[in-house]
Amino acid sequence: MGKFTRVAVMSLLALASFQASAEMKIAVLDYQMALLESDAAKKYSVDAEKQFGAQLQRVKNLEAEAKRLQERMQRDGEQMNQTEREKLELEFRQKAREYQLQSRELNEAKAQSDRQMLEALRPRLDAAVEGVLSAGGYDLVLDRGGVIEVKPQFDITRQVIERLNSTR
Repeated sequence: MGKFTRVAVMSLLALASFQASAEMKIAVLDYQMALLESDAAKKYSVDAEKQFGAQLQRVKNLEAEAKRLQERMQRDGEQMNQTEREKLELEFRQKAREYQLQSRELNEAKAQSDRQMLEALRPRLDAAVEGVLSAGGYDLVLDRGGVIEVKPQFDITRQVIERLNSTR
């Protein structure tokens, strides 16, 4: 009799928890998409392109020059005398070092700018998320990255983006 009672109690508990979860309001949010698809992030992207465009172009030019020198060394290196070959190799190494330095500086400056944008935008995004959650009365919000499949009506990402865009 004890075994039967345990099974009955477990069944009732499982049924009760299933009923409670059926009443639970669940949503899914892609926080990163909400951030990147916002008007503020798109504006930042355009501004960053203007801000770092010249520096990026210099890096691309250095890369192209280094590749051109490397190709020339491979193509014509055997026909050159030792002095010409050494001069070309030295020029290539200088361009490669300059490329690496400029590329690292650009990446660091861009990363710092990105962090500043995120720090400025995060409170607004968090407020937009909180507003959508409280307006929708959600009990549980899951990260989109941890969900395999979700019906569109449970994904609140668009609502968060719209709320974020409406706050200035």
